Amino acid sequence: MLAKRIIAALDIKEGRVVKGIKFQNIRDAGDPIELAKRYEEEGIDEIVFLDITASYEKRQILLDLVKRIAEEIYVPFTVGGGIKSVEEIREIIKSGADKVFLNTAAVDNPKLVSEAAKVVGSANLVIAIDAKWNGKFWEVYTHGGRKARGIDAIEWAKEVECLGAGEILLTSMDTDGTQEGFDIPLTKAIVEAVDIPVIASGGAGSPEHFYDAFEIGASAALAASIFHYGKYTVRELKEYLARRGVNVRLE
Repeated sequence: MLAKRIIAALDIKEGRVVKGIKFQNIRDAGDPIELAKRYEEEGIDEIVFLDITASYEKRQILLDLVKRIAEEIYVPFTVGGGIKSVEEIREIIKSGADKVFLNTAAVDNPKLVSEAAKVVGSANLVIAIDAKWNGKFWEVYTHGGRKARGIDAIEWAKEVECLGAGEILLTSMDTDGTQEGFDIPLTKAIVEAVDIPVIASGGAGSPEHFYDAFEIGASAALAASIFHYGKYTVRELKEYLARRGVNVRLE
């Protein structure tokens, strides 16, 4: 059985790592290179770099920062934020990223998903889905959580799988940054709807929350706040999960 992965998120704004609650009230969390190196030393499985204002500000990703981080770490490194074309995807991979993820551009132009899959391979293409319960269904949001799209997140997950996505990074906007636990109903619904790996994101506050996500079938779980602010180390988290019988990579 494949080991469950623990992923650290680096949300970048103006070259610094930041974190908010439900995509609001953003505050500084540190230097991205220092944090990336620290998490790798602690045993993180992957790191996700998100340029959180690139789509909203309609600009390209911070390639120089991507290069600098890639030079310092060896764990798989996924990059996204404001990517709109296959050319940009090539530039990001050239800059040292192992995988790329699309969100806003994929919703705006679903054809880009299949084009990107041909360029980098499905295994290296992640589709990020930011979703919020609207009273009837989990609705897809884009532009850094600023724009509701009227799209059902479960149907969108199925569609991107058909288009060639190799993985889904699923963030619940209802639980993001709350540290009260992942959105288990949403995560379970997406896991059951697709055959590709699903990364649970949004709301991790304790080792138990990771266990809960893995119990319902998430392949990986991503966190930011609990690592950035020293609540738990990656090692402590993995040791807890191993004691609970979860297959994690411990060195």
